[in-house]
Amino acid sequence: MSILLTEEGEPWFPHPEMAPSHGYLAAGGDLTPQRLVLAYSNGIFPWEASGEPRLWRWFSPDPRFLLFPDEFKPNRYLKAALRKEIFEVRIDTNYEAVMRACAKVPRPTDMGESWIEEDMIEAYCQMHGLGLAHSFETYLDGKLVGGLYGLSIGAAFFGESMFYYEPEASRVALSALVDFCRSKGFHFIDCQQETPHMERLGGRAVPRKEFLKLLKKSGQARTIQGTWAVAE
Repeated sequence: MSILLTEEGEPWFPHPEMAPSHGYLAAGGDLTPQRLVLAYSNGIFPWEASGEPRLWRWFSPDPRFLLFPDEFKPNRYLKAALRKEIFEVRIDTNYEAVMRACAKVPRPTDMGESWIEEDMIEAYCQMHGLGLAHSFETYLDGKLVGGLYGLSIGAAFFGESMFYYEPEASRVALSALVDFCRSKGFHFIDCQQETPHMERLGGRAVPRKEFLKLLKKSGQARTIQGTWAVAE
């Protein structure tokens, strides 16, 4: 197990290419803003935790699954929902509620319970307060019915999780994120690992070595920090 601290007490990670293809790189550490920024800036993310206090596991899988904004492929159901303007879309107005809804999404039985527990919610809400974490939300008759959340550093958005209570609600939120990323010149949306759902919407696998090059380039761009509802 890696301690994930330098001798001076600063956050540290092994190089992401040290991880095998499934991505498990290290365990330990905390979810402070300093560590989270270091992790995401280097293509690493926390996923799964166990024990008490919780022991975080950090991943950098190979390949990495990305959605490039110009390659987004909305299906006919999503196109219909967008055309009919069924949902109202808001950005960064209900971040914690989106995280809590995502925490309740059922997971495959072999993956155990959600890792989005109180410590993670607190940490990512702190990132939201710093203007580095964002939510895209869909509402029906004023009620939150879908959305997604993630972090943004430079010209990259790191998607974490999404949920829906109404058909197409989460995909409408994703479409809004894609539109935002296009308008602001974002290079990619990081989906972390491949899912059939995201593949159908245009996501594709990229070798980790190539992803890290893309990440380095995107990190040279200015981070749009603050509430994105104002940046639209």
